[in-house]
Amino acid sequence: MTSKADEALGYEQARDELIDVVRRLEAGGTSLEESLALWERGEELAKVCRHWLEGARARLDAALAEETEGEGPEDGSA
Repeated sequence: MTSKADEALGYEQARDELIDVVRRLEAGGTSLEESLALWERGEELAKVCRHWLEGARARLDAALAEETEGEGPEDGSA
């Protein structure tokens, strides 16, 4: 479950931190314990990013639905 602090992160902040976590994991040289902690942090950051992207998708879908509802023959523009 994401913490309140993670929920307050913006998409760009979470994405940038996630990129850093991935770089550190790919570079290696960390202990197993640190690697697991990094992995868990990465999973939390991925959830934050996914939440932001799902919200953006919902807003786009709503805007597109609104736009298509206004294009019907009943609007008198045809």
